Order: sequence, then structure tokens, then C-alpha cells
Amino acid sequence: MLYLCIPAHNEAATVGLLLWQIRKVFQDYSREYEVIVYDDGSDDGTRETLEPYAKVLPLTVIGGPHRQGYAHAIDALLREASEQTRYPRRDALVTMQGDFTDQPEALPELVKRFEGGADIVVGEREYQQFPKGPERNLRRLAPWIIRPFVRVPGVADPFSSLRLYRVSVVRDLLRSLGDQPVIRNEGWAGNVELLLRTMPLARRVETVALPPRPELRPRESRVRPWAVARELYRFGRSAKSTIPQPRREAAQTT
Repeated sequence: MLYLCIPAHNEAATVGLLLWQIRKVFQDYSREYEVIVYDDGSDDGTRETLEPYAKVLPLTVIGGPHRQGYAHAIDALLREASEQTRYPRRDALVTMQGDFTDQPEALPELVKRFEGGADIVVGEREYQQFPKGPERNLRRLAPWIIRPFVRVPGVADPFSSLRLYRVSVVRDLLRSLGDQPVIRNEGWAGNVELLLRTMPLARRVETVALPPRPELRPRESRVRPWAVARELYRFGRSAKSTIPQPRREAAQTT
């Protein structure tokens, strides 16, 4: 089973299209899957947009009427997938965004790496592939912001959200944390934090190069470069002493 975990806040304009693309991918690529969407207090009709898709897709919608933030959404999604699975060693979960930042067409390649033995598969993009502008500049500078504080060995892009995790790795993490949240940071910093927490529990980590497809994103990016840069700096300083640094090298693949 493959669990597709999607945090969503006010994604009515995109989440339906994303689910339809997911359905199309799995019509051509035979794999049992379940979509789990965390509706994070949306007030634009996101939940209403999702309702008809539950009739044609294996879809579970969780979340509540009040916004809790990205970290809380990821925590809830990982716990939901961990509870649903029957075979944690054989099943995987994928984290992805609801706005076409992450393309469903990349899912078969991530699953291929998983079936080849990888416990974590990280989708990566090079900053040069992004359109010129503030977000591209942030992509270029972000590794230098955290480099003095934390190491993510073998992973060039620890900021993006498209990842595959073996469910048993997530279960091991949840077991070690107990009632503590899986991550405490939002956005890009939260993505780095989750990778740092799971990598020491994985026997094998691989990366997959993913070309960006910004022309398919129907809305403007919500990334605020200066705010993200400050969050990454604060996270790096705190993570240096609070999160164990992974030591093994990830297997580089393309």
C-alpha cells in the first residue's frame, strides 16, 4: 500500500486537479494506494471540493475547522498512515503538496527506488531550474544558511516536500517520540527537520532528480523568502544541539 499524504490549506483551486492527476497516474501504474488529505482549517471550500473525489478515489480527509499549521498537519498525516497500515515494512507513505509544487508523474520513480530497497527516497530540484526571482534565489542560498549548523549527508535538496518513507521508519520515529510532535518547525525548516529525524532510522536513502513544472501551478507561490530564510537560520541553530545528525551517505541517483 502507498499512502499519499497531502497537507492542504485553502487549496480549493488546485487540490481537485491534483487528485485527478494522481488517479490518472495510478490508472497507468498499477499500485494499491490511499490518499490522505489533512484539511488545515481551510475557509475557501477545500473540503467541499474534496467530497466528490471520495466517490471515485480511495480518499480519507482529516483535519478540523481551525488552522494548526504545517508541522501539525504533517504530524497528523504520518500518524494516520502509520495507524492505517497493516504491513509497515512493505508499505510506504509519500508527502507532497496540494498545489502542483510536487508532480504526481514522479510517483512511479519514487516507488521504483522503494521497491529496490530504499527506506527513504528524496525528490530533489536544482535551483537553476526555477524561474528567476526571489524563490529561486532562496533555493540557491538555503543550503548555505543551514550548512554551519546541520548536515544532511548525500542530499543536495533537503527543503522540498516530495518524499517517500517506508512506514516502518515512520513508526520507529513515532515510537521514539511518544506524544511529542514529529516536527516543530514550519515549511522548509520542517521538511529539513523531518529528514534529519528519519535518516538515522533508515538503512538506505536515495535521491531522485525532479525537474520543476511551475507552468502547472494554477496559483502564485506562498513562499516568503525572507521569512523562510529567518526560519531556516533559527532552525539550524537550534537543531545543531537538539537533533542527532545523520552520518551515513545517501545513495545518489537520478
